[in-house]
Amino acid sequence: MIDILLTFMSKTGFVLMGYKDIIMILIGLFLIYLGIKKEFEPMLLIPIGFGAIITNLPGANLMALPHENEAGGLFYYIYQGVKLELFPPIIFMGVGALTDFGPLIANPKTFLLGAASQIGIFLTLIGSLLLGFTSNEAASIGIIGGADGPTAIFTTAKLAPHLLGAIAVAAYSYMALVPMIQPPIMRLLTTKKERMILMDNLREVSKLEKILFPLITMIICILFVPAAAPLISMLMFGNLIKEAGVVDRLSKAAQNEIINITTIFLGLSVGVTMNGENFLNTETLKILVLGMIAFSISTASGVIFGKIMCYATGGKVNPLIGAAGVSAVPMAARVVHKVAQEENPKNFLLMHAMGPNVAGVIGSAVAAGVLLSIFN
Repeated sequence: MIDILLTFMSKTGFVLMGYKDIIMILIGLFLIYLGIKKEFEPMLLIPIGFGAIITNLPGANLMALPHENEAGGLFYYIYQGVKLELFPPIIFMGVGALTDFGPLIANPKTFLLGAASQIGIFLTLIGSLLLGFTSNEAASIGIIGGADGPTAIFTTAKLAPHLLGAIAVAAYSYMALVPMIQPPIMRLLTTKKERMILMDNLREVSKLEKILFPLITMIICILFVPAAAPLISMLMFGNLIKEAGVVDRLSKAAQNEIINITTIFLGLSVGVTMNGENFLNTETLKILVLGMIAFSISTASGVIFGKIMCYATGGKVNPLIGAAGVSAVPMAARVVHKVAQEENPKNFLLMHAMGPNVAGVIGSAVAAGVLLSIFN
């Protein structure tokens, strides 16, 4: 009887558990805490944290590969949605269905602010190379600067899948920290007079313009950067069914059930890649630091280009809207609006900031396509 008990105990996870497993379980619990208590990107951090706990419970083998006549682990099959490039584009379809491109159409020059905010991606790529990362790893780290979680996951899954957990955690953590990270940079790079600039109301955008915009943008972007096709095409398709006005059921499904289900599977898939061997190393710490640098540079680049536009237009553009050029929609635009109102309560920049914010979504997808074209 004792022999049977000892044999059973030898096969339990308690015997197999090492210190790295314990640390990763604690990290998973911390991510769940941040999602629930602090409400930091809860829709992603809770599934990611749960996945991190599951994958570090010895003996569970939920990521086991298929073997002969035996099926693989549950999460091996779910992870195929990331590996086969399914989940991030589907998320983009939902984002497109939830997004109003009107402010960008009404003020197309804000496309330049979205483009300027991608500078952080490429500068961080260079910095990562200098720190010893491979070109594929450096490209995956740099994309954090776009402040777009699905794009970061899409790029990393193709170029450096072993870094997926660290890069996803960094990307979504910094997106959640936009209200803390961006305001100091915005105030540092602008004067009080610039922050108080009032902007004219945006013109009304016609329905025809809103229908043509996703079609024309998709065609142009994919012709220039074919590698961005999965993200751009689904983003624009989601927006098209929103603006068409005749397929409300499809639009609502993309905005709700489809994006919600995909978000669950995407978060779990990222979490199960966070095993102790891959995550607990100096590379992860470097990625977290470089991700912060990338995001900060992207914010600063947008603000600086906003100042250039302010000067070029004779003071008609509030440079704060440049900070919304990162892809954290709509949080970055809300932060811009809040900072502007602190200086002048009559200053309403939300819709003006949505232009570069939406441009940032497109810009980050195009930047990812450029990186994939070069390094994949």
